[in-house]
Amino acid sequence: MIRTKILAGAAATLSAVLLAGCGSTSDSGGGTQAGGAKGGKVGVGLPLLTSPFWQSYNNYVPQMAKQEGVDILPTVNSNSDPTQQITDINNLLNQNVRGLVIAPLDSAAIVAGLNQAERKGVPVVAVDVAPDKGKVAMVVRANNMAYGEKACKYLGDKIKSGKVVQIQGDLASVNGRDRSTAFRSCMKSNYPQIKVLEIPAEWKAEKAASGLDSLLNANQDLKGIYMQAGGVYLAPTLQALKSKNMLFKAGDPKHISIVSNDGIPQEFDAIRKGEIDATVSQPADAYAKWGLYYIKAAMEGKTFQPGKTDHGSEIVKLPSGILEDQLPAPLVTKENVDDKSLWGNTVGK
Repeated sequence: MIRTKILAGAAATLSAVLLAGCGSTSDSGGGTQAGGAKGGKVGVGLPLLTSPFWQSYNNYVPQMAKQEGVDILPTVNSNSDPTQQITDINNLLNQNVRGLVIAPLDSAAIVAGLNQAERKGVPVVAVDVAPDKGKVAMVVRANNMAYGEKACKYLGDKIKSGKVVQIQGDLASVNGRDRSTAFRSCMKSNYPQIKVLEIPAEWKAEKAASGLDSLLNANQDLKGIYMQAGGVYLAPTLQALKSKNMLFKAGDPKHISIVSNDGIPQEFDAIRKGEIDATVSQPADAYAKWGLYYIKAAMEGKTFQPGKTDHGSEIVKLPSGILEDQLPAPLVTKENVDDKSLWGNTVGK
């Protein structure tokens, strides 16, 4: 996790990255490339604002834009609609933006918007979700396979045997696919005595609520829950358990172990109360910071290479050929929930 003190005074470049064989973030010559004219407005597209995670990201965007010296238009919200997201991209392009920072809803559908931007010579940075293909200057996200594996190992070590359910994200998103596949595969390989049930909830609270309500009716012996997005699944999950008289605090023999993803303050409070056990902290602050850093670099014609960075991450090349800066995302439990370096403990302070 990038610490608050680093975010507050982060350097304007990544020139301190390990070089020669370890990758580099140095530019490719500093010249202006197609769509790389220096300066100009940047458009920022949000996937939704019904999640505290994305609300926090939205709040960080203007802070980090000022820090990075990026001139942004007001953010736009696609409201969980991939078609609207393409329309939003087109509208931003019609406002003559020189760069775009977009958090894709659908890894395949977003390609149409990327193609629009490429035709106009406007670079794009994708945040949180990688597109299946298309041209982007960089993807800024965490390793979502690791999210599923961390949740699996935490629950597996606690439960040993029995039933667990993963409340999945949208499988049209690489994030939902990565977390689901990793969790399922890890359980099969390491905890064969655990049966994995699944609820495809598409990042929607109402689908999580209805799916879990039905599942609990038939599985009163459930031992664990993996929520792939605490921002939208935390409240309905706790409410469903409470309505079935199945919400018991950690330490109680009847407690259902719960691991989440996001790292929002509400999850931290639930960990402190013993309602859930752990979450993987997605760095909302760092997503905003490095998304804007990379779009500024792309507008200046800079390119990057795979390798370790100077901000605790690693740039990797995806099978599609796209570069992705994989930021740290730590597991948060009762042992480290009060760590002041976690963005969920600094929101509003």
